[in-house]
Amino acid sequence: MFGSVVAVSDVSLTIAAASFFTLLGPSGSGKTTTLMMVAGFVHPTRGQIAIDGVDVTALPPQKRDLGMVFQSYAVFPHLTVFENVAFPLQVRKIPGGELRRRVGEALELVRLTGYERRLPRQLSGGEQQRVALARALVFQPRVLLMDEPLGALDKKLRAHMQGELKRIQRHLHVTVIYVTHDQEEALTMSDRVAVMRGGRTEQVGTPAELYEAPVSPFVADFVGESNFIEGVVVAASGPGRTLVRTDGGLELWGIASQPLRAGQRVVAAVRPEKLEPTNTPAAGPNCCKGVIEDVVYAGDATRYSVGLGAAGTLTVKVQNRAASRRLSSGESLEVAWDPEDTRIFARAGDDG
Repeated sequence: MFGSVVAVSDVSLTIAAASFFTLLGPSGSGKTTTLMMVAGFVHPTRGQIAIDGVDVTALPPQKRDLGMVFQSYAVFPHLTVFENVAFPLQVRKIPGGELRRRVGEALELVRLTGYERRLPRQLSGGEQQRVALARALVFQPRVLLMDEPLGALDKKLRAHMQGELKRIQRHLHVTVIYVTHDQEEALTMSDRVAVMRGGRTEQVGTPAELYEAPVSPFVADFVGESNFIEGVVVAASGPGRTLVRTDGGLELWGIASQPLRAGQRVVAAVRPEKLEPTNTPAAGPNCCKGVIEDVVYAGDATRYSVGLGAAGTLTVKVQNRAASRRLSSGESLEVAWDPEDTRIFARAGDDG
């Protein structure tokens, strides 16, 4: 708590050794506060933090054997690359020969061999981030904590550094706890992800589980993109399989993660790329016909906004292939999708 504000509440996480675990969420979700509690910079009002089964809740940051990398790099501007990376070893009074060996290995790991005598002002942003990473790893911490470390980099460099971070993590078998608000970054780098909202964990799972089987509309919307269609439950058949009639009269089957009753108000979510244009006339559940209202070319794919009249609008994402023809505004488009790709959620306040 910060005064009367509860920043994080009832967060319980178990992170496997040598895994890449990400705390993902919007600003104010509690992800950085959670990381700072693990680091020891914020003290929890209740609960426990354990590393390798040892309670470290009362220990100061320097006693937890954790490496830390921030978005701002935090490299010392007056020290050379070598001196920056050597600093944690000097604090720990590591002998000169061992110190030079470890610094050399750390710089080789982040591909900065030959940069030892340069000052931070002579480095690019990506190179400074590599120095910060080498400094965090050089004393071989049990856990590496990273707070949006790539946020200040441009898109192409950020994508490159994502690959580098994953390569280093796998090479060292170090446990990483990573904070980001970038869902694509979380999906591409992580073994498991905790999606946070309002100081709580909304869902914890693998990237595939979060994307393919979100447990709430928030996760379906925050992790990737979804079309949301409101309606009422008509019937249920088998584990989680639910028939919904939308407010515009469209019927669709989907999968519900919790029991629902007939007549209950729900919202259905389906990803734009799961909607497939079809030449089969639209008839029955999980297919419909509409008119293209807008076309957005995005390089690898084209996004169509398809108006369904009273049933609303769907976004359809179609990969651009050599044989495919891009459609134009005003054309009709029939789409169909698999019930397994549709998630059904109870409307807020109507979950009984």
